[in-house]
Amino acid sequence: MIRGWYTGASGMNAQQNRLDAISNNLANVDTAGYKRDITVSKSFPELLIRRTNADGVNKIANGMGSFDAAPVIGKLGLGVETNENYVDFSQGSFKLTNTRTDVALGGKGFYVIDTPAGERYTRNGDFFIGKEGILETKDGYPVLGENGIIRVENDRFTVNQDGVIVNEDGEEIDRFRVVRFDNERYLKKMGESMYSTNDIAGPAHIAEGNERPRFVQSYTETSNVNVVNEMVQMIEVNRAYEANQKTITSEDSMMGTLWQKVAVLQ
Repeated sequence: MIRGWYTGASGMNAQQNRLDAISNNLANVDTAGYKRDITVSKSFPELLIRRTNADGVNKIANGMGSFDAAPVIGKLGLGVETNENYVDFSQGSFKLTNTRTDVALGGKGFYVIDTPAGERYTRNGDFFIGKEGILETKDGYPVLGENGIIRVENDRFTVNQDGVIVNEDGEEIDRFRVVRFDNERYLKKMGESMYSTNDIAGPAHIAEGNERPRFVQSYTETSNVNVVNEMVQMIEVNRAYEANQKTITSEDSMMGTLWQKVAVLQ
């Protein structure tokens, strides 16, 4: 019976982790460039149950030996655990802002942002012009081009589909530095719509040719969170959580009955 408690508790923990991810997705449904979190669970290794009281040994004729013939009754589950939380980098839709400093990415890739903690990566192209004409994120971090920090005199510049920034006189200012990773799904979220890389995701490399996304000026990429799907998943999580909770309650009731009967017999 105690095993039932642990099995139900593990299920409740797994559903709580799923609920946390769904809640975070819903909270960022209006965040530009946000990518939803997905929680994956896995079961602990199952055990095979064999019949032990029945005669499970068959003898071979002529005294040649014997073999185990105990039948397998079924499998015994030992609970579930959260395997990983990963980010779904599927493309979000485009939203027209009519702001020339907003640039959305159509395809895979990340802007490179200069932060005090080092280079960070983002899909959020909601930029503005800060002090000294530096193109920055909403949090004040400079956006990097191929020649370093991008500086513009005003917002009357043009960004072509390759990410080249041209001023109003037709002079090339810089080109957005966009990178890709070998395993993008393992990038770590750092808050403020930014990511950092690790050994699993691999080092950043400049996106060129077919790897380079398309740049769309005066648009932002919306989050890829589908509110309806997230709400449906939240209902499923709540029902699964309640089912595990009822399992623990039933196990506790059975254990209480057992102890009462043991006390009476003694």
